[in-house]
This record gives sequence, C-alpha cells and structure tokens, in this order.
Amino acid sequence: MSEMSFEQLLEASLKTIRTGEVVEGTVIDVKEDEIILNIGYKADGIITRNEYSNTPNLDLTQVVHVGDTLQAKVLKVNDGEGQVLLTYKRLAAEKGNKRLEEAYENHEVLTAKVAQVLDGGLSVVVEETRVFIPASLVSDVYEKNLSKYDGQEISFVITEFNPRKRRIIGDRKQLLVAEKAQKQKELLEKISVGMTVEGKVKNITDFGAFIDLGGADGLLHISEMSWGRVDNPKKFLKVGDDIKVLIKDIQGDKIALSLKFPETNPWLTAAEKYAVGNIVEGKVARMTDFGAFVELEPGVDALLHVSQISREHVEKPSDVLSVGQMITAKVVDFNEADRKISLSIKAMENTEKPAQEETEE
Repeated sequence: MSEMSFEQLLEASLKTIRTGEVVEGTVIDVKEDEIILNIGYKADGIITRNEYSNTPNLDLTQVVHVGDTLQAKVLKVNDGEGQVLLTYKRLAAEKGNKRLEEAYENHEVLTAKVAQVLDGGLSVVVEETRVFIPASLVSDVYEKNLSKYDGQEISFVITEFNPRKRRIIGDRKQLLVAEKAQKQKELLEKISVGMTVEGKVKNITDFGAFIDLGGADGLLHISEMSWGRVDNPKKFLKVGDDIKVLIKDIQGDKIALSLKFPETNPWLTAAEKYAVGNIVEGKVARMTDFGAFVELEPGVDALLHVSQISREHVEKPSDVLSVGQMITAKVVDFNEADRKISLSIKAMENTEKPAQEETEE
C-alpha cells in the first residue's frame, strides 16, 4: 500500500458535506454583507447578507460576532471560488414553519414585531418565517391607516397554515374581541344601576357620547348630560375627557349613563328659591305665541305668559323679548308636583305703581 500524501491525509481527516445538509460552525470573520464560518471542512462556509435575513441593508457586524456558533444549511458545496455557500435564514424559516405549524394546531397565541406595513395588512416575522395579517384581521374596529403598527410588537393566532403556497395567515382581531368580551363580562358583574363610575369620553355624536368604562362602552344621551338643556354635545364634552357618570340603566350589554345625579337635582331646593312672591332673575330660553320660557337655572324653567309680560298689551312675546335676554320677574305660581312655575313682570309693575303715584303726590 502506497503512503498517502500530507494533503490526502488532511483531506481524509476532514468531514464530507453535501447540499442540503445542516452544518454548525464558528464565526471567524464578519463583514457588513457576509459571514465566514469554520465548519470543519476543507473550505470555509459563507453566509451572505441575503441568506442571513430578510431585513434589507442589515449590517451583519451588528448582529453576529467573531466566536459565535451558528447552524446553517448547505446551498452549494463549491460556490465557484472554492467556498461553501450556506444559508441561515432558510434553515431558520424551516424551523419557523415547524414552530408556526405547532402554534396553528395548538391555537397558541404568538407575539412578534411588525416587520412591514403593506397596503392590505401587516407582515410579521416569526423565526425568519413571514406571517401575513390582513387589514380586516388587525383590529376589531376599522382602521384606515395601519402605519402606527410599524415596529410594534403584536399578539395574534395562526388561522391558516399552508407553507407550500406560502400562505400563513395571522389573526389579531379575534384576540381583541375575546379580550373585550371578558372585560365586558367582568364589568357587568361589578356594576349596578345607581352606581357612580369613572370613564373616558371615547366618541361624541349629535345625540350623545360613548363613554369607555374600562370593559364596555356606555351611552350618555344628550338628554342626560345636564339638568339643563344641551344643544351640542361636542361643545359640552371632548374626546379623551375623564368623567364620572351615573349608571342609569343596564339592559343586557347596553349601559345607559347620566350626569344628572339625584343629589344635584335643582328641584330639591326649588320650593324655597322660587316660592310665590319671590323676585327672580332668568334668561329667556325659547318663545311661543302664548309666552316665553325662562331658564331660572339649569333644569328649572318657568313660563312667562304673554299676558304677564307688561301692563301694556303685548301681541307676541317676541315683540318685546329676545332669546338670551336676562329678565327680572315675580313668581306668581309654584307647582312642585308638576314642576311648573309661572312668572309675571306685570305683577312687579303693579307693585311699583302705587309707590310711584305716592311720590308724584
């Protein structure tokens, strides 16, 4: 038997590798766009930037360091320059596919950072495997602009897994729906009619405002915003305002709210303030042909009949009064049961007349 040359002995001592094989090596050099590995073979292994990650323009020196140990898959035993071409990302993607398949089968909740915002949804990467979350499954409410999610960590479940067609679909919406349902259930179990709770103004419409109670939204109708008249909820409240509200009614998952707290009801002290004979001030709130309604305070209106406006004949209240005008009048009738108060300016004139006549004499 002939003796083997040194080169032959060295080559025989090194392992053999083949395309598709998974190898492990030690990083011996890192550049911005490639990694060189000692894989125990006669040639070093090379991982280019494109074969390390899907992240564009990634600086490999920031993520890999000399001495690190990496596993990679052989793409070519000889890349044409005597080196072994390796891929890190494809091996990671295979592991990622397996990880996602397990998550899909077990209905596991995953968390990953949004890698890209697309026209139709979001792309997230789990162990170098891309998952697409359609725009309709990103949130439980319609969101026109998804850019706020860029770079955010979000949770989702895999609802479709078909790696052959490169179709792996994630769903964030169902987690939000389930979370809201649980919070709503917990909230409804601890609140009851008559309670005062804290909330935040979430949305304002022409007919009222929706208040986030921390688990469910309640409706604060325009008629329940004040004991007085509210013409425009948007002038009364602002989105984001913190607010204390009264639970007025609960019907299933519908919660009716109010700011008309019983202890602040102006009619509690109205009998004393507006007793017959008292002189009061008020603002003309609205007018009809038969008289003017005067707001004495929010929630307490009184009628100034056209016949009680003046000793002189008045055809229509609008001939001598205007909405928003402040007037002084005497209370001539008070009906607490029906919450009706009648005023008279003429009665004040009748009271003042004798004194004027006496002066003239």
